[in-house]
Amino acid sequence: MRVDRFLSNLPRYNRKQVRLLLVEKRVRIDGRVVSDPHSEVLEFSRVEVDDEVLQSGKPARYFMLYKPQGCVSATRDPEHPTVLDLIHESDKDDLHIAGRLDFNTTGLMLITNDGSWSRRLTQPQTKLPKVYYVETEQEIGPEYAIKFAEGIYFAFEDLTTQPAQLEVLGPRTARLSIVEGRYHQVKRMFGHFNNKVLRLHRESMGSLALDHALKPGEYRALRTEEIHLF
Repeated sequence: MRVDRFLSNLPRYNRKQVRLLLVEKRVRIDGRVVSDPHSEVLEFSRVEVDDEVLQSGKPARYFMLYKPQGCVSATRDPEHPTVLDLIHESDKDDLHIAGRLDFNTTGLMLITNDGSWSRRLTQPQTKLPKVYYVETEQEIGPEYAIKFAEGIYFAFEDLTTQPAQLEVLGPRTARLSIVEGRYHQVKRMFGHFNNKVLRLHRESMGSLALDHALKPGEYRALRTEEIHLF
């Protein structure tokens, strides 16, 4: 919300008073004096006029989770444990998932209460690269990398996938980087060659890699520099 609207919504100020407060540089957001009426006020922002706190701002929270197999990427599920069942924090109901993983896919998941931050990660135009370690039932031929780079047509959605990079690690292992997150995308890409994915593990999102110190089901808070990667 714009700061002028935030202040105008308070019963104590009318629009003329809000303009004066900003011109006189009496308004601070997160300790910084603002005069631009378009300055953004988030639910996490501390807003002050003179020495009075109008909104203290709730803390923004960001977590990295090592998702195990057999866990649903959802806040609630009547049949299976969810990734949020693994989080032991106060006000857990405020948290949501930034980028889902399939039931048996493991690896890096990001969980937050900051909707603006998670949208930057997941909106299609961001084209955030996500890197997966893949194990397959059959051998991975050189034609895979060529086809993945060209894009694979998905008839159900009537679209062609964005170019993906495949690094073959062994006869049946590879590392795949994609910038989308379509339904069962990696499995369907390998399915183009009738090759079943036996194991799928997300290693990184953008410049953020899964912490090697974490074990399946464990999580930790993101460091400030990690939050600012997105």
